[in-house]
Amino acid sequence: MKDEIAEVLKKLISIDSSNAFLVPGSPGESEILRYIKGYLEELGLNASLEDTGDGHENLFATIPGTGKGKPVTLCAHTDTVGYAQWRDRALKAVVSGHRLTGLGACDDKGHCAAMMLVAKALAGRKKRLPGDVHLAFVADEEGESRGSLAYVKAHSPEAVLILEPAPLHRIKVSHQGFGWLNIKVKGQSACGSAAGTADAIARMGEVIVRLQRNQREVFAKNQHPLNGETVYHTGMVRGGSDFATYPDFCELGIEIGIQPGETIEKRIQEINEIFEEVEAMYPDFEGSVEIVVARGPFETKGAEDLYRALSEEVEKELGVEAEAAGENSWGDAQIFQDAGFPALGIGAVGGNLHAPDEWVSLPQLERLMNVLVETLKRYCMNVTEM
Repeated sequence: MKDEIAEVLKKLISIDSSNAFLVPGSPGESEILRYIKGYLEELGLNASLEDTGDGHENLFATIPGTGKGKPVTLCAHTDTVGYAQWRDRALKAVVSGHRLTGLGACDDKGHCAAMMLVAKALAGRKKRLPGDVHLAFVADEEGESRGSLAYVKAHSPEAVLILEPAPLHRIKVSHQGFGWLNIKVKGQSACGSAAGTADAIARMGEVIVRLQRNQREVFAKNQHPLNGETVYHTGMVRGGSDFATYPDFCELGIEIGIQPGETIEKRIQEINEIFEEVEAMYPDFEGSVEIVVARGPFETKGAEDLYRALSEEVEKELGVEAEAAGENSWGDAQIFQDAGFPALGIGAVGGNLHAPDEWVSLPQLERLMNVLVETLKRYCMNVTEM
């Protein structure tokens, strides 16, 4: 099976599905969705493209059960980040030992391939499962998650397994939310010899120093027991016009985390308190915050039966106890959970995510498929057998 998943994954990697929100002009998911659709239809499954209404599409398919058991959804995303730093080889998958390297190998095309082969295994069974298994190949997870947002509006809530990179023994039950924020500081344009002019970049420096202080003294010292330290980092900065002129503006793009029980408003409040500190130094200080994208944190609820089946199958496959785990990054699980889909996350291990030479463990993908097939057999049991 390892050879089969490697061949399917190589094909998926060869199809550029980089996210146009992150890299304007990128092709998006259209071609890869149509390839997966054809693959599923050859298995005899009914697969349909669903327009999200904003230029994206999802792919939805059903492995029909007998109607006597519980339904469940498997979900993976088909888009990737950009690949400017390794354009010469990103779309050319290479197998070396137990690793397969290529763009999206682990995040998330390896998991799309695993879903495809799970579909093949279940569709080929003589005896149907009691419950339906729904397959959701969603768009835009790396950008604004428009695929998952559209999916939960179009489908009835049921338990869902989100397939994302992780060591196989770690079942995701929580993750941080995040905000992409633009912090804007105003100054005054003037000749460089005009001492005392409001310097927007220098004032932004005061803001950055205090953001870093909060990271050290608040986030690092008050870590979530599962999700770890609240994420904070700068991403982009721009401002000024030339060497000889005081800058009249400075704009800083940051990513900042949100832990369960918190909201993006709490992070905004913390930044406004920083503005007040800087204003004490510069009474004419002007700062503002713009929310570009914000997503809430995730904590699973209502997935106890699915967790029990999944954790026991993980332990059978690996010989080690499964671990309820959190994540300091964000995933679409929050969107599903908030829409009434009891959600869990599971996946295969990999490395160099969002970076050159991204890789995934082929043996873990194979074991993940085994775990998924056996978990679905148990979870989709007859209601009368529960």
